[in-house]
Amino acid sequence: MRFRALLFVLPFALASRAAGALEALQVAPGVYAVAGASGTPEPHNRGDVANAGFIVGATGVVVIDTGTSMRFGRDLLRAIRAVTDRPVALVILTHADQEFVFGAGAFADAGAEISAHRETIALMSARCGHCLDRLRPILGHDLDETRLVLPTRAFETSLRLPAGGTLIDVLHFGWASTPGDVVVFHPPSGVAFAGGMVVSGHIPRIRDCDFRGWQSALARLRALPIRRIVPGFGPVGGPEAIDATAGYLRALDDRVQALYRAGVSLLDAPAQSDLAEYRGWAAYEAHHRQNALHRYLQLEIEDLGGDPRSTALPGR
Repeated sequence: MRFRALLFVLPFALASRAAGALEALQVAPGVYAVAGASGTPEPHNRGDVANAGFIVGATGVVVIDTGTSMRFGRDLLRAIRAVTDRPVALVILTHADQEFVFGAGAFADAGAEISAHRETIALMSARCGHCLDRLRPILGHDLDETRLVLPTRAFETSLRLPAGGTLIDVLHFGWASTPGDVVVFHPPSGVAFAGGMVVSGHIPRIRDCDFRGWQSALARLRALPIRRIVPGFGPVGGPEAIDATAGYLRALDDRVQALYRAGVSLLDAPAQSDLAEYRGWAAYEAHHRQNALHRYLQLEIEDLGGDPRSTALPGR
């Protein structure tokens, strides 16, 4: 009963992350989430807007994602140490996005192995240095000592991985929200860390996606025996977060498809793409119109016989 009560209050506790010190909240026995604040990186939230987490095994710890800064990475290490003194056996970066990767330096300095999909490493190498340069004027001293650290361990397909005295499934369903998306699933607890693939109450970014690939990946993820989801952004919940993400993508596609077929121009389509039912999601103003623009471009390129994914991955 006590554990059920914890799960009941967990979304509220995660949503209040920005108000207090970094804290690891138990999602399931041995499985912890560290919540990001709602929104986009700004001085008031110190850039700490994405979720991270870790799994405590019999002999060590598996860390999933590392936040926006060296400071956050060090704070995450301290949060882990408040739970266990077992060593960090492995760090997994779920995808190449600035809010998830820049704390890796703290773990590299502590001697931990950093891993990611081969395509994530390629995208980090091509773009994340520029992302860090753009973040510095926004976050100032909160990025002191932050540097780009590329993973030294790469994988290319889904695999079951023994790490830290537990088993995890690293799941790659192909190009989804990014070409290197992975979900970290912990079969003993039924908890999935979904990275860029799933959001909860937060508008995702589609700039690097394979739109149909993402929808297919969500369907495959929904078929797994998942009990709890730690999304990339937003509160921890159940598998319904997968449905909510898929629902936004469908609604976006339906709206932009209608505008495109009606002959609305690329310049006018974003302003006419409003989805009233999603206005309450975090980052709606920051991301939704950009998503409409990207989806319109994908449709246009597809109609011309090109690869709609060619709008993605600038700098590669």
